Amino acid sequence: MTDTPPDRLSANPKSPFHDAALLERGIGIRFKGVEKTNVDEYCISEGWVRVTVGNSMDRQGRPLTMKLQGTVEAYFRDVPAAG
Repeated sequence: MTDTPPDRLSANPKSPFHDAALLERGIGIRFKGVEKTNVDEYCISEGWVRVTVGNSMDRQGRPLTMKLQGTVEAYFRDVPAAG
């Protein structure tokens, strides 16, 4: 695996940008310099994150999300083993 996260990643399994292996490894998101823990999807090149809004759900049972524009930094939470 590489040490740089992908440009775009989604936590929704139905999304074409979903990658379970990367999500298991742990991705951290810094949005406008602030650590965010409720990010559902992000895109570094386009400069946006999609965050969940409370515990609200839509009709299909998915969490409601809101798209925010700004500087996005993604990083892996774990440190890869030296080998």
